[in-house]
Amino acid sequence: MTVRTGMGQDSHRFLPPDSSKPCIIGGLIFDDAPGINANSDGDVVFHALCNAITSLTGELILGAIADDLCLKDGITDSEVYLKEALKTLEKQKITHIAICIEGKKPKFKERFMEMRENVARVLRISISQVGITATSGEGLTDFGCGDGVQALATITTVEES
Repeated sequence: MTVRTGMGQDSHRFLPPDSSKPCIIGGLIFDDAPGINANSDGDVVFHALCNAITSLTGELILGAIADDLCLKDGITDSEVYLKEALKTLEKQKITHIAICIEGKKPKFKERFMEMRENVARVLRISISQVGITATSGEGLTDFGCGDGVQALATITTVEES
């Protein structure tokens, strides 16, 4: 059995508060933060997971597959990108993921369970295999000051030989 771990990160600035674009993180809409400045919906959790899969497989997801879906086909839903990324895992089975979100906003605490359930649904794994934490960053970074949000993700997989 081969165990592998992939790491990914993504970050985006917020749009001005008067923007009509919703803030989507982990596939959930957050009303207490402005939309995310990105060509897509800017879902930093799903993008970080895509980057973690890229680090496992070497297949460029966000810079290639997602760009084609977004720019050529007009698909801005990051859940679609993540589902495409999952196809590159081939024989690797996800055993656990961990996500850490940094940002002053939105407020995640009340929605952790909902986000865990949604991420588990998209990845087709059990909620017990999904860990999510969040930090305000104590104002030490642009994220902690409320200018944007970032997510870090690790994915552990096994491949039976």
